[in-house]
Amino acid sequence: MGFFIGTDVGGTFTDLWISEESIGVRVFKTPTTRDVLGGVIDGLRMAAEAFDLSFEAFCARIERFGHGTTVGLNALLTGNAAKTAVLTTRGFADTLEIGRMRRQTSGLNEIEVTDSFLRNRHPPLVPRRLIFEIDERIDANGAVIRALDEAQARGVIAGLAGAGVEAVAVCTLFSTVNPVHERRLRELIGEALPQVFISLSHEISPNVGEYARMSTTAANAALGPLAGRYLAKLEQTLTQAGMRVPVLMMTCAGGVLPTSVLDARPAYALFSGPAAGVMGSLAMGAQIGLRNVLTTDIGGTSFDVGAIVDGKPIMRADISVAGADIRVHSIDVDSIGAGGGSIARVSGGSLQVGPMSAGANPGPACYGRGGAEPTATDADLVLGVLDADHFIGGRMALDIEAARRAIEEKVAKPLGLTVIEAAWGIRKILDSRMADLLRRMTIERGYDPRDFALFANGGAGPSHAWVLAAELGLQSFVVPAAATAQSAFGAANADVSFSTERPCYVRLQARRAATAQEVERIARALEDAAAEVGANLARAGVQDAPRLERYASVRFRGQTNHLDAPLADGAFTRESVAEAIARFQTDYDTLFGRGASFAGAGHEILSVRVTGSGAMTPPPLRTQGDAPVDHGLRAVIFDDPAKPVETRIWRTIFPAPGTHFTGPCIIEYPGQSAVLPPGALGDVDAFGNLHVRLAP
Repeated sequence: MGFFIGTDVGGTFTDLWISEESIGVRVFKTPTTRDVLGGVIDGLRMAAEAFDLSFEAFCARIERFGHGTTVGLNALLTGNAAKTAVLTTRGFADTLEIGRMRRQTSGLNEIEVTDSFLRNRHPPLVPRRLIFEIDERIDANGAVIRALDEAQARGVIAGLAGAGVEAVAVCTLFSTVNPVHERRLRELIGEALPQVFISLSHEISPNVGEYARMSTTAANAALGPLAGRYLAKLEQTLTQAGMRVPVLMMTCAGGVLPTSVLDARPAYALFSGPAAGVMGSLAMGAQIGLRNVLTTDIGGTSFDVGAIVDGKPIMRADISVAGADIRVHSIDVDSIGAGGGSIARVSGGSLQVGPMSAGANPGPACYGRGGAEPTATDADLVLGVLDADHFIGGRMALDIEAARRAIEEKVAKPLGLTVIEAAWGIRKILDSRMADLLRRMTIERGYDPRDFALFANGGAGPSHAWVLAAELGLQSFVVPAAATAQSAFGAANADVSFSTERPCYVRLQARRAATAQEVERIARALEDAAAEVGANLARAGVQDAPRLERYASVRFRGQTNHLDAPLADGAFTRESVAEAIARFQTDYDTLFGRGASFAGAGHEILSVRVTGSGAMTPPPLRTQGDAPVDHGLRAVIFDDPAKPVETRIWRTIFPAPGTHFTGPCIIEYPGQSAVLPPGALGDVDAFGNLHVRLAP
């Protein structure tokens, strides 16, 4: 039978999730390499060897290859993206620097925004010297006020060659209404600079708002050459080895698309890894009948949280990267710098953990790679949560003495604590920060966390879940069978999906129904967006009629922000507008409190969005599992650093369905350790997921 593969490239490890009908599910982890590609290929070779196949024979049997990566995200964060120029309307060259009057605080939380040292960390995505004004102007109705001065444009474009520009972003005023000038500029750039990557704002970010549209188009252009080279090389390498299917790239919105469709839209895959993790939890939740899920992922550098409500992930209209607001429809995943590599330090007499991370190189002190800073992983090792001789399934040995030295020198001595007390303090602070993020994703959005199932993902998620569940008032949590590679699992399970937006401004006064002209304007925008969605899904190989979901962006008149209200299927009518307004007001009350909405202000519809998806053959999820092997007892610190608890240690690849565990115990998988505190009970379902019930 064929192999269904999902891959996810993280900052420390590259994960592979593989399913095959006769063998079941397997997970593999390899260190992420500097070129990214090497880690993926190393993992595939490891899998081929495990299945007793040559690399070529293994690739020839691949039925599906899903992929997620942080290549683009890291390129923007480190300033290593392609050298990019921006062409814009005369008078608008300062748009990226002006931003929304808060550009230098974009992405900071309510505490960080008060710290002036955190501002101005990131320059604009494109420096001012590479932003050029073009003589042209189109008004808000699409009328040409000033025709494109082609002679002046040719002169500007000619100067780009000498500047070593690799990509060009074109963002002219009101191109979303009339893109004629942007299209002509693409032709002129293509004639003069045929090797340059070109992004047009009306294609990449067709929405109102010059700053978001320009920053999104600039980011997309900057990623084009890099992402194109990487994905092309990956697909070429696997095709030459015998793979017959395309690489399916995970997008921010939670679907997958072939690289041929994403070649022109690399920004759509910026947050592919976190999005894939949520989609993996969505797929697993559907398998076991859970529709409200809090999905957590604790990796080496960050703690990521997403929420699934009534079977659908919470979405957001834009994301913040490198100080810039990028308008890409995305699964809402919030993150803090709280992972296994989070550095503990004493500042002003108090203990702080994160957001700085030791990363993969040198990594935590216990990695033995020269790292001298104590981290959360060092604390877990000292507390007995981790086994020095069985980290990542025994493929990596940890140095517990190095961990003790780092904690003693940097934390214990400055605070007058024992090493154990200091390690316990590190863990408590980290757990508290993570619990705060979970509260922000639920309580501050109008949801009761007790209505959700907590999924513990990532390499460190299953070892912290018992504390997080207790902090939220939950009596249980779930450790997915492939928790350590949940993002890779999501990449292998997601459907093909494409989403696009169309600006469509309609102002509705209070107690006035939409007019026939307004309804027709919205309907035309929906039809136009649906046509683009259908065309791209056809390019992706979807043959049947796609499933379409339609939304309208609605706000109260005079407000700045909006909410997306779902639209019913079928013909768009005056009643459809009324239903969208009613749903907006219901969601508004849920988010901001009952009675917060004020229909008397009137409403504004800003844009419409259409998302289309085509179902793919799901991979087999049968997990054979095995009988856990008893590896004796180990002293582990739970609630009291002065009272270590003798804890049973079990080891397994996947526990067999029906297996029962009693706490205190630790189940060590390859790549993750699930911790059951005293009094907890764990049972394994038919898919290998561990359901843990805490003591009352």
